[in-house]
Amino acid sequence: MSDTTFVIVGAGLAGAKAAEALRTEGFDGDVVLLGAEPHRPYERPPLSKGYLQGSAERDTVFVHPQGWYAEHRVDLRVDTAVTAIDRGAHEVLTGDGGRLRYDKLLLTTGAAPRRLPVPGADLSGVLYLRSLDDSDRLKAALRPGARVVVIGAGWIGLETAAAARAAGAEVTVLEHAALPLLRVLGPQLARVFADLHTEHGVDLRCGVTVRELRPDPTDHAAVGAVQLADGTELVADVVLVGIGVTPNVDLARSCHLDVDNGILVDRRLVSSDSDILAAGDVANAFHPTLGRQLRVEHWANALHQPAVAAAAMLGRSADYDRLPYFFTDQYDLGMEYTGYTHPDSNDQLVVRGDTATREFIAFWLHDGRVVAGMNVNVWDVTEPIRALIESAEEVDPARLGDLDVPLTDVAVPRTGHAAPPSRSGRA
Repeated sequence: MSDTTFVIVGAGLAGAKAAEALRTEGFDGDVVLLGAEPHRPYERPPLSKGYLQGSAERDTVFVHPQGWYAEHRVDLRVDTAVTAIDRGAHEVLTGDGGRLRYDKLLLTTGAAPRRLPVPGADLSGVLYLRSLDDSDRLKAALRPGARVVVIGAGWIGLETAAAARAAGAEVTVLEHAALPLLRVLGPQLARVFADLHTEHGVDLRCGVTVRELRPDPTDHAAVGAVQLADGTELVADVVLVGIGVTPNVDLARSCHLDVDNGILVDRRLVSSDSDILAAGDVANAFHPTLGRQLRVEHWANALHQPAVAAAAMLGRSADYDRLPYFFTDQYDLGMEYTGYTHPDSNDQLVVRGDTATREFIAFWLHDGRVVAGMNVNVWDVTEPIRALIESAEEVDPARLGDLDVPLTDVAVPRTGHAAPPSRSGRA
C-alpha cells in the first residue's frame, strides 16, 4: 500500500491518534493530517482542568512531541482549512485552492461551541472554551478579584468556575435549569455539584435566563454586565459561555454524506461513503453493545475510536464497542463516569456510599441491569463498573448499594438460561 494516500481532516486528538494507529498497524503509504488551527494536535481536557488551573505546563497538552510527525512520515499541515470534499474525484479542497487526492478519508472535525444568541454577545471579554487559544485567553482573565460570570452549568461551565475560584476570582454561575447538570444526573446527584460550588463561594443562580450582555460604561466595546430576564444586572469583567457544542458537519453535509446529530457511521466508523470515515466528537456511531446510534463528546472517544477507524481504512475487521467514559475534577471532587443512560429513560438510581461526604458510587439500572456508573472520590472501580454493564446481568439493588458487598457479588442468581433483553429499544 506504499502508493496509497490516507487523508485525515481535523488535527485534534482523534486525528493524531488515527495517524499513530495507521503507522502502528504497519501502513507504509502517505498519511496527511490537515488542521485549521496553528497548533500541532493537542488534548482538550487540560484546557478546562490542569492547564487552565495552572497545575499543568503548556507542553503537556500536546498529543505528540514536535518531531514525532516527521519521524513517522506524517505530513502534518496546520493552518490548513478544508473547504470541500469531491467524492467523485476522491479529493479534498483546501482554503488556499489546493486539491489533495485520497484513497481513504477520515473526518475528525470535532465540534464547535454554541454561540450565545443575545444582544451584546460579540463584546470583548465574552469568551468560549474549546481551543488552546481560548484557554490561554481565559487563563489570562482569571485573576484575583476579577468578576467572572459563567453562563451554563454543564461540565465546562463548572470546571471553569472551579478554576476561577482557585485563581481568586469572584464567580457567578447562571443556569436555566433548576440545578446544574440536572438533565444529565437527575436531582439527587445534581444537588451534590450545586452544594460543592456554593460551599466554595460560587454564587449559583438556577432557573434564570440571560436577556442581554451590556457594555462597560467606560469601554463600550467590552462587556460590563449580564442582564437577566427579570431585569437583574450582574457586573462582569469576564463572561464565559458554556452552553454546549454542535458537531462540525458542514463538510460532510456539503458532499451529501448522511448526517444526523453528527456524521452517521456504522460500528466500524464508516460513513454512507465506504471510503470516508469519521471519529471523535463529530461521529454519530452505531454502538453494538448499546444497540443504537450514539455521539459522545468526550475525550475517551477521541482517544480510542481512531484505532478502529485505522483498522477499517486498512480493510481489517474492527468494531468500536467501548463504553462511553468521561471524568471531571472540581475542587476536591474527582469523578469518573462509565456507560450510558438516556436523560428521559427514567432509569433506577442506586447510590453506594454517602453523597453528603461526596464519596460514593452511583449506578443507573434499566430493567434491573446496570447501564451506567459514576464513582465520586472512590477510585479503582472503573473496571468493575464496566464489567457489570457489559455482563448485562440483573443485579440486586440492595446488594449493589451495600458497601459491605463486593461489586463482583451483586448479581441476582440465575434461575434459567434466558438471554438478557436487548437494549436496542431504549429511547
